Formats: sequence, structure tokens, C-alpha cells
Amino acid sequence: MSRQHLLLRELGMAPRWRLRHGAAPEPALAPVAANLVPAAAPARPAVAAPVVVPTVAAVPVPVVAEPAVAALPDWADLQQQVASCTACGLCQTRTQAVFGKGNPRARIMLVGEAPGAEEDKQGLPFVGKAGQLLDNMLAAIGLSQDDVFIANVLKCRPPGNRNPVADEIAACADYLRWQIAHVQPDVLVTLGRFAAHALLQSDAAIGALRRETHQYQGIPLFVTFHPAYLLRSPGEKAKAWQDLLAIRRALAKKA
Repeated sequence: MSRQHLLLRELGMAPRWRLRHGAAPEPALAPVAANLVPAAAPARPAVAAPVVVPTVAAVPVPVVAEPAVAALPDWADLQQQVASCTACGLCQTRTQAVFGKGNPRARIMLVGEAPGAEEDKQGLPFVGKAGQLLDNMLAAIGLSQDDVFIANVLKCRPPGNRNPVADEIAACADYLRWQIAHVQPDVLVTLGRFAAHALLQSDAAIGALRRETHQYQGIPLFVTFHPAYLLRSPGEKAKAWQDLLAIRRALAKKA
């Protein structure tokens, strides 16, 4: 079988007829390519008619304004803002606002609840019996008021030493946040449940919160009892001592 026959079979054009005896011989096959239907001339690609896109006026993208973030005031300006604050109704009943006391570059910052009657008179936090107990607690782990900065969640005394309410805590929130940003302590300690709830945004019981180390903007935060509570419940002082030991260990790690 010739090469042509093989090619034709592959193209589906076999079997071919055979030559009969005595018949004229079959004309010689032209090259296979010539026996195939000649390829039509390549069609010229159709040129699509240009699509006219109507011009649409550009619509400006609305600019969404970011909420303004108050800049951190300097220390003196912050003190003045607290002294003249009228953000909530406590300004009408206070004797004076209580900014805080201690070392503004302290390694440890203590945060209490609100000024009491004596603090409202003197303009300083923790100056009564609770303050004396706090001094003793600090001395027990080798610290004095020169080693700490002390502030309260509220800067003004609630009438009758009642508990702070939500709008009062919110009105003072920036002051406390700015104080922490200035002091930049190695360790934060909240005294009592209102301070813990304000900084941790939690309503868990203080007994649960004090069993672990928390974080406030990257700063280790410890929860312990308010000295005023310990004066009323002296049986809890053993737990407070355990908290103080944990605070001392945290300070030693940061040294």
C-alpha cells in the first residue's frame, strides 16, 4: 500500500476502488493535498463597527469625614481643663475638682473611684483614712507616694459620696485617658470595681477580675480592692496583700 493510500485512509477517504482486469489504468493520483478541497481564501476579519459610548459626567465620590480625635493636651493645660470642667452636673456641687497627686513620671499609676468629702476640700485624692491605708499598702512593697501617681475615674465628688453614674464616667473619660498617656506607667492598678469597669470596659465582679493580669493599651493592669472597702471588710486584706505581691513582681520584671 502506497503512502498516498495510507494518508487517504487516515483522512477517511479509503478504501479506494480497484482497477478491473483490462480496464484502462487509473490516472495517477495527484499529490494528496491537491485531492482535498482547496482551502478557501482566508476570510478577512470582520471589523466591528465602533461602539459609541455616551459621555457620562463624572460623579464626585463623597468624602466621609473621620471623627475628630482630640489632641493630647500638655500637663499644665490638662490640669486647667479639669479645674474648670463643666461637662457634667457635678461641677455644680463640688468644692473643687481633684486632678491627682504624685509623680507624673511614676512607674506605677493607681486609679480610684471618685473624691470623697475630705478630698473635695483639699483638692487631693486619698487624703483620709483610706489614703492612710493606701500609704501603708504601698510601703509594704517598698513604695511611697513619690513612686506613684494617683488619680480617680471622676474628678469631682458625687453628692453624699454616692456611686458614679454612666454619664459622669463618660464626661471624665478623656481626662483619665490623657493622664495615663502622660504618665506612661509600667503598671496600672485599679482600686475598686468602678475603676476596673471603666478601664477594662467590663462589668465582671472584682473577685473575678483580680485573679488575672489585664492589659490597658499595652500596659499591664492589676485589679485590687479599694482601701475604703478594706476598712469596712478587713478580712479581705489578705487577698489585697496577694495582689500587692503580684504588682511588685510585675514592677521587678519591668525594671
